[in-house]
Formats: sequence, structure tokens, C-alpha cells
Amino acid sequence: MLKPAPYPEACLTSPRTRTEPQLLWLQRWLLGACACALLAPAVTAAQDNTAPPAPKPALTVSVTRPATTKLTERLQAQGNIAAWQEAVIGSEVDGLRLLDVFVNVGDVVKAGQLLASYATDTLQADVRQAQAGLMEAQANLANAKANAVRAQQLLEQGFLSPQGGGQQRTAQQTAQAQVARAQAALAAQQVRLKQAQVLAPDSGVISARNASVGAVPGRGMELFKMIRQGRLEWRAEVTAAELSRIKLGTAVVLSLASGDTVKGKVRMLAPTVDVQTRNALVYVDLPAMGQSSARAGSFAQGELLLGSGDVLTIAQTAVVRRDGFTYVYKLDADNKVRRLKIQTGRLAGDRLEIIGGATKDDLLVASGAGFLNDGDLVRVVSTKPKVAQ
Repeated sequence: MLKPAPYPEACLTSPRTRTEPQLLWLQRWLLGACACALLAPAVTAAQDNTAPPAPKPALTVSVTRPATTKLTERLQAQGNIAAWQEAVIGSEVDGLRLLDVFVNVGDVVKAGQLLASYATDTLQADVRQAQAGLMEAQANLANAKANAVRAQQLLEQGFLSPQGGGQQRTAQQTAQAQVARAQAALAAQQVRLKQAQVLAPDSGVISARNASVGAVPGRGMELFKMIRQGRLEWRAEVTAAELSRIKLGTAVVLSLASGDTVKGKVRMLAPTVDVQTRNALVYVDLPAMGQSSARAGSFAQGELLLGSGDVLTIAQTAVVRRDGFTYVYKLDADNKVRRLKIQTGRLAGDRLEIIGGATKDDLLVASGAGFLNDGDLVRVVSTKPKVAQ
């Protein structure tokens, strides 16, 4: 601010005693004071009109908008891999010695293939004895038939009483019954002889073997176990609420302990829910043994692909997590950012599903959001926002 010159000493003297130099000084001082009085408002106005310095942007950012992405809905589950059906092959005969065992664990067999055989000497002797008994019964039947014919002739000629004729017919019927019994005995011995050969009831893979050469297993003792047709299934455990979202034929991707992945398909849903765990089983068909590294009895985790749909997503670089919440920064018209709290869902690669809190028309900070605060001024590197294709 302009100030006048110091008050001259000439002003301190009496006007009558002032000299010419003092008068000149007085005039100059008056002129300077007047000039200061005139210039002071202009200087003050100039100082008041000076604008404050422009604020500096807190960060240079790029912008993006939420995009519509086709996302597959996945349901996580876990469970055991088991055989589709496991056949138990047991001993059907008693008191016989195992002569040969032709298969071992892991062997692939076909329906009707010979798995083991018993020593059949005793059975063959029993068959021959039954055959002899049948021949004897057939001979007795032939004799009884001949007697019945003669008795009928004598009865017609009056040389035999009706009672005698009835006895001959009864003897014939008895002989016929004895033949039938002998035939049944022979068939039983032939069945036992056939059972001395243990055959595979279906195609599959041998999963267990208890048969040993020289052993004499009892009737019904387990000799082999077989995974029928080599088929495996994954028994996934899901909640009752999740069960209602699963349909037959739903695709499944299984992650094995070895790191391999196996694809399957839902074959059946459990009709009941376990009363203890409140979980239900989902039966998923897997490739046959040998076509993947899946093994019966192993534990696996998987995903059921429930379907796909269009959802709103944003790049993960635009998302900030603070104090347990998820935020994005929206760019306003004055290049200031405003923090928005959003609700997120599934993850799809480098993009995150937005369930609520932001719309597809919002212009959001694409990267560097973690360094911003609500209300910060930013510089945008491009006016064209990045939108996912």
C-alpha cells in the first residue's frame, strides 16, 4: 500500500518564519500526500481482484464404464468319487478247492469271462452218479409201462380184476415220478459243476480280490469285487436350497487332487435330504476308468455350471476395498471424484460382477483408485472411457 513521505519539519515551524526551501518541501509533501490518496483505492482494488492459485490435481487417471459380460453361474461343491455300481462275486459252491484264479485287481474283464475255477473231480463223480440214477429210473418206468399194458389186456379179457389193473397204473405213475426226480438230481449236479467256474456277471474292472489258489471257501464267501462297466460317479454334497437350482444334465467340472480336471454331467438328484447334515447328494456321471485320472474312493471338489447370463462387470483395478466394504470412484463433471459403495458378486477373469451401487452409465476411475479420496480433483488422460469388449 502507498504511504506519503514523512511529515516535513517545515510544517512544524510558524508560517511567518518559514523559509523558501521549507515552503518547497511543504508543497512537495502535499503533492505526494494527494497522489497517495488518489492511488491507494486503485492499488487496493488491484490487490483484491487477484485470483487465488488454481488447485492441483491429486492424480492423473484413466476412466472406464461398467460393461455387460456373459458370465456362467457356478455352484461350488465337494464330495467323494465312487463306483457307479460295485458287483460282489461270491462262491456258489461249498467244500471245493480253488484250482485256478485268472484275474487280479485292476484287470478289465468282459461279461462271461472266466475269473476262477474249482477242482471238479467230486462234482463230475456226482454228475455220473445222477446220470446212473436217471437211467435206472427210466428203466423202471419202461418196465412199469409194459406191465400196465399187459394188465390192461388181461383186464379186458376178464383174467384180471379192476383192482389189479389199478395197481399197475399206479406203479407206472410212480416210475414216471422217479424219472422226474432223477432228472432233477442230474440237473442239480450239472448246475454245481457249472458253478465250479466263476464267471464275470458284467463287463467292468476288478476292484478287489479275496480268492486264493488252494483255498476252500464256503458258500457265499466274497471272491471278487468289480466296478460294473468301469463307470464312476461323483457324489457331490449340496444344501437343500442349492439342490433346487440344479437340473438333470447340468455340466460339471471336477478338480482332482492330482491337478487334473474332469468333465461330467448330473445323472440323478437325491430324493431325500440327510436329517443330520441337511445336505443332499447329487450324482454326477464321470468318464469310465482309464479315460481320466479319477479314482474311486478319492475326494474331489468341483463346480456345477448352472447356466450363463449377461451381468454388469467392472475391471478389478477400478475396485477399492476399505474397512470391509467395496468402493469405486465416479468422475463428476468438474473432474472431481465421488466415492460409491458397491455390492459385488462373482469373479470372471480380471473383471468383477457389480450387483448394486453403480450403473452402466457411470464414468469410473479405471486405475489408481486406491490413492484417491472422496472429492479429490483428478486429471483425465483421455476423454474416451475404456469399455470392455
